[in-house]
Amino acid sequence: MRIDIISAVPELLSGPFDSSIIKKSIDKNLAEIHIHNLRNYASNKYKSVDDYQYGGGAGMVMLIEPIDKCISQLKKERDYDEIIYMSPDGKKLNQQVCNKLSCFKNIIILCGHYKGIDQRVRDNLITSEISIGDYVLTGGELPAAILTDSIIRLIPGVLGDETSALTDSFQDNLLSFPVYTRPKEYKSWEVPEILLSGDSKKIEKWRIEQSIKSTKKKRPDLL
Repeated sequence: MRIDIISAVPELLSGPFDSSIIKKSIDKNLAEIHIHNLRNYASNKYKSVDDYQYGGGAGMVMLIEPIDKCISQLKKERDYDEIIYMSPDGKKLNQQVCNKLSCFKNIIILCGHYKGIDQRVRDNLITSEISIGDYVLTGGELPAAILTDSIIRLIPGVLGDETSALTDSFQDNLLSFPVYTRPKEYKSWEVPEILLSGDSKKIEKWRIEQSIKSTKKKRPDLL
């Protein structure tokens, strides 16, 4: 999988991709992440990528020209399955969206800034808009990093145990079951006996029951 991220502040993305699972996926040649500085596509000598909005009002708007130039250049080099704009008013990110995107080959993610991007970009260049929640951040870089992580970890071979992602929360519209490790008793807090029984069928049944119980308590809207 290849993910191209377009950003006016690319330095915000240097940290998340230099360690952890994402770095391992790159080292294994399972994923490619390319960050493109939008200012390199600006046409003025100041390399500015924003301007005042028509009609007046507070907040600057990202210019259409550098965004179009960057996306057009990338599209000349390969076909893209999705061109995503990270936006507070986009479709809410969930596990089903991540599962779908993880099956794609090439994705572009555009990071917004300021008051947003020229609407003509959204109308003519973007294929989908994604939000990570009902709140506003300074820019789309952190949401882009979150989306990238949520996609890449689902690619076969990225996680040490490929079945691990299948039992994550939300995969079956259920929250994950509780997990335990050594020691089996700590400060009189004990691990449930069922998990020590060695009976895989009973353990699986218990885990499903616990997932349903947790979902009913914490996120009944998922059921």
